[in-house]
Amino acid sequence: MAGDGLARGYLGRPGLSAERFIADPFGADGERLYRTGDLVRWNQDGQLEYLGRIDHQVKIRGFRIELGEIEAQLLAQADVREAVVLALDGPAGARLVGYVSAQAGQTLVAAELREKLGETLPDYMVPSAIVVMDALPINANGKVDRKALPEPGFESAGQYEAPQGDTEVALAAIWADILGIERVGRHDNFFELGGHSLLALSVLERMRARGMAVQVRTLFQQPVLAAFAQSVARDEDRRDVVVPSNLIPADCDAITPEMLTLIDLDVEQIARIEAAVPGGAANIQDIYPLAPLQEGILFHHMLQGEGDAYVTQQLLGFDSRERLERFIASFNQVIARHDILRTAVLWEGLAEPVQVVVRHAELAIEWLPAVAGGD
Repeated sequence: MAGDGLARGYLGRPGLSAERFIADPFGADGERLYRTGDLVRWNQDGQLEYLGRIDHQVKIRGFRIELGEIEAQLLAQADVREAVVLALDGPAGARLVGYVSAQAGQTLVAAELREKLGETLPDYMVPSAIVVMDALPINANGKVDRKALPEPGFESAGQYEAPQGDTEVALAAIWADILGIERVGRHDNFFELGGHSLLALSVLERMRARGMAVQVRTLFQQPVLAAFAQSVARDEDRRDVVVPSNLIPADCDAITPEMLTLIDLDVEQIARIEAAVPGGAANIQDIYPLAPLQEGILFHHMLQGEGDAYVTQQLLGFDSRERLERFIASFNQVIARHDILRTAVLWEGLAEPVQVVVRHAELAIEWLPAVAGGD
């Protein structure tokens, strides 16, 4: 907000004033804008549409989420009268919880609302639980009292029914352990119990340790325990993936096509790769093709004449040479431990781009001579 009626600041609170009262880039020198903290957007009719508060931005599973955007989608449902979304901590980490009340004479079903949200929002923005209330609590200022909203719990809305059969019992134990809850019934939904895509991978890893193979998409398609257990029992998703052994020996001085078990390259292409890698064949640990997502990243890299959307630059400062050297030594230990940090992508002169994992890669410090009078 701006204009003649704008206040000069908060009385006795210079820090908050500096944060909220900022220079107006559209006005004359000395004029200011007030940051209200409201999140809005222009709609197709050229009107400002209120979405919520900027200070209600949260981070869930690495994604920054505006709670107001989710609330706006809930309020867009014809039968919803009020809606608030919170990020609550639980045994499985932070999760989104929605609170809604219905229009007069209407009935809301949490599962149906989650399904509707899933049609317009990415999965990480769909609340894992939605609590239907008669009315949302209001504070003295007439706003929703977020602190008075009830804990949603991690139990399903339906009546508990114990798992049946060895597969259901085993899966229920895995879910309960990963989600940090006491019990899981055969009609419980993994995502309504607080699960998400990262925890789904943990479930699959535990299952593989018990000899149960399944694709991650099956859990998304069949998130209810009983249905998921049926898919596992039918073994319809079993795809035993056998990764061939790496045949490049540690003391190799020349790589041959027979040593490459994941990609077909001829002698000439291998020679180009050896020439491009510092240390040649002796420093090559493995060679394999790019994944589809990596091919897309390489495409955008080659398409951009300047800069790279996938490269983020950071500037670090150190107060002493000793501290800098310790940091570099520690960073080199991380590089030595993780293959991906020693992986390069090569494509020039090759039929297809390849990933080359080198055995040794080190981040070295380049010391520049000090110039008198320079920065």
